[in-house]
Amino acid sequence: MTRNRKAFSLAELVVIVLILAVMAVVAVPRMQFATLRRQKADAAARKIATDLKLTRRLAICNAAVNVDGYGLSMSGSSPYNGYEIENLNTSEIVDSYSIDSDVSCTGGKRFKFGPLGNLLAGSDTQLTVSAEGKSFTVTVVSATGAVKCIDN
Repeated sequence: MTRNRKAFSLAELVVIVLILAVMAVVAVPRMQFATLRRQKADAAARKIATDLKLTRRLAICNAAVNVDGYGLSMSGSSPYNGYEIENLNTSEIVDSYSIDSDVSCTGGKRFKFGPLGNLLAGSDTQLTVSAEGKSFTVTVVSATGAVKCIDN
């Protein structure tokens, strides 16, 4: 009497394993992109906040020789693709930074600090940095020039 056994052949198992491997190779990297973009937004927001503090510090430290102060200006149209720190007295570019294309930066375009560290008239006070549903607000207090970076 012959028994009818149902089983998979070696070839069928190899094909199934190969299909699963291809699916894993495609799916696993995509799962990490959202997290990576959120981290890029965090890094960009903190970098902008740090450079705003640097701009303010330059204005205070060089007050004796530069009564016009220093400014940080966003470049490009909203969403911005970078920014420059400028000596407002000489128009010299002190530093510049490019923002990653995965990160959206909107809001204020120009932040000018006077010799006392306060924001000068006509300066913006807020900037929003976001990516993949993660958003940060960088705020400058007009009277004191204090910079805050808040995770929304």
